[in-house]
Amino acid sequence: MRALVVSALSPDLSGTALAELPAPEPRAGQVLIRVRAAALNYPDLLMTRGEYQLKPPTPFVPGMEVAGEIVLGEGFAPGEAVVAGTRLGGFAELVAVDAGAVRRMPERLTFAQAASIGATYLTAYVALVRLARLEAGEWVLVHGATGGVGWATVDLARALGARVIATGRDLAKLDLLAREQAVEATLTVPGFRERVKEITGGGADVIVDPVGGDVFDESVRCVAFGGRLMVVGFTSGRIAEVSTNMPLIKGFSVIGARAGEYGRRFPERGRENVEAIWRLAAEGRIKPRVDREVPLDRWRDAFGAMRDSRVVGKLVLVP
Repeated sequence: MRALVVSALSPDLSGTALAELPAPEPRAGQVLIRVRAAALNYPDLLMTRGEYQLKPPTPFVPGMEVAGEIVLGEGFAPGEAVVAGTRLGGFAELVAVDAGAVRRMPERLTFAQAASIGATYLTAYVALVRLARLEAGEWVLVHGATGGVGWATVDLARALGARVIATGRDLAKLDLLAREQAVEATLTVPGFRERVKEITGGGADVIVDPVGGDVFDESVRCVAFGGRLMVVGFTSGRIAEVSTNMPLIKGFSVIGARAGEYGRRFPERGRENVEAIWRLAAEGRIKPRVDREVPLDRWRDAFGAMRDSRVVGKLVLVP
C-alpha cells in the first residue's frame, strides 16, 4: 500500500515522503479499513517536526482520523462505511484500527465530511460543554474561527443556542464564514476588544482561543465578569501569560481544554462526548466544512496550505 511516512523529523517536511509499505495485518480486536478520506489536523504537521505532545518514534505514518470501508474485522460487514480515530496511520490506503475506535458513518455525511468531525468537534464539545458549561443565549467569542477547530466551535456553539462572535485575520475568509454561519458578528484581530464589549454589553461569557499570544492578551480585556477563557492552543507561536490580578478583579477563569486528555482521565465522560457529537452530526445539527479534498500524492500542497493558513475549515487527503 501507499502511505505517507515520516522517516526523520524536520522543520521543512524534508523527512516526510510517500512510500510503499506492506499492508497492515489487524490484530485480535482490530478491523482493517480501506481509507477513502483522512482529515489533516494541525497536530499532524507538528508531529513531522517533533513539536507535538505525542512523539512517536520514526518512521511513522501520521493521520489521526479517517473514513472509509471495512475490509475485514469482527462486528462489521465488508464494504460497510465507517469512521475511525487512529492517532497514527491514517495517511495511507489501508489502516488497522481497534474496533472500539470505529463507528458506522452517518448516511447524511460524505467520507470527507465524516473524517473531519472527530478531532475538531470533540475539542469544541469538551471546551464548550464539559468545561465552560455553556448555556443557551450566552455570548461566545471564537478566535481562529475559519480554521478547523474554530469553525467547529462556531458551528457547535450555534447548535447549542449561543450568540457567536468570530474573529480571524483574513477578511475574505471571515466574509465566507459570515455567509455560511449565522454569527452575530465577525471581527479582525488585533484590535477586537472594544467591539466585543460593545456588542455583548460588557464582555464575552466564553472565549475559545486556539491562537494564544497577543490574541489571548486582548481576550483578557474583553471577557465578561465570571466568564471562561478557554485555552485550546498556541498557533500564534507564543504562549501567553496572565497577571493573576486580572482574574481576581474580573472573576473569570482560565481553563485548558485538551479533549483527548479529558477522555483519558474520564473514560465514561469521554465516550459520552463522542456519542454526543456523532448524534448531533447524524441529526444534521452540525456539519463540518471541507475546504478541499487533496490526492495523497499531493500531500505537500495540503501540508503547505495548513502551514500558511490557506484553509477555511478542514483539508482532507484522499488516497
